[in-house]
Amino acid sequence: MRRNTPRAAGRPGYGHVAWRPVLVLLPPSETKAPGGDGPPLDLAALTAPGLTPVRTELVENLVKLADDVPAARAGLGLSPKQDDEIARNAALWTSPTMPAVRRYTGVLYDALDIGSMTRAQRARAGRRLAVGSALFGLVSAEDPIPGYRLSAGSQLPGLPTLRSLWKPALSPVLAAVDDLVVDLRSGSYAALAPVPGAVTVDVLSERPDGTRSVVSHFNKAHKGRLARLLALTTAEPHDVVSLRRLLRRAGLHVEHPSGTALTLVVPAP
Repeated sequence: MRRNTPRAAGRPGYGHVAWRPVLVLLPPSETKAPGGDGPPLDLAALTAPGLTPVRTELVENLVKLADDVPAARAGLGLSPKQDDEIARNAALWTSPTMPAVRRYTGVLYDALDIGSMTRAQRARAGRRLAVGSALFGLVSAEDPIPGYRLSAGSQLPGLPTLRSLWKPALSPVLAAVDDLVVDLRSGSYAALAPVPGAVTVDVLSERPDGTRSVVSHFNKAHKGRLARLLALTTAEPHDVVSLRRLLRRAGLHVEHPSGTALTLVVPAP
């Protein structure tokens, strides 16, 4: 049964969140922490309530799809051993919630380590961190969300691609951000709604002989530590140059090859 029917689908903008002085966009994770002690999902209470119509369509379709387990496996790319993920989707309207930054787990969120922050630090992080989500489009760190399963590459029966659904709705929201945006989302999530002028960060490992390669396994850990630094700093970077200066002062080897792209160079393991 549907609960907490959205109240303000037509309300545009960010709602209750003001990003200052930087918005750090994180990717979600496939893994989610179970449980929670927050009230059931209230889409209209999330950041950017103008996204409520798309969120509602996706949540209702996921709940309905959960009634057809084989179709849910196919659409979500799951195996029979992952049927508990389908059960999570079936309970989207009624299951308990927790802050998004605690719901998502994995390497990046371990490195971000929100649990070690003081109350004041967490408040600052809450004003600077957001997650790009296939289900919710954009959620701030403190937005209460339930556990769910939906990836950027999922294809729900009877619906257009997630990119087709999200790009028209989410792109204007992200384009309206006046603050510096540091986009740490993975390619598939960034494709849902690119952010014009956002700073992007590539991670390269450098061997003793000077040769470099793209970091794969530890990429998320480095981005998690970078997100933590940006969440907690008292500095206020306003462009890619001041951001690079901030990261260098923190001891990071950061290069600025061109435009708004930065390269974080780390020693090869």
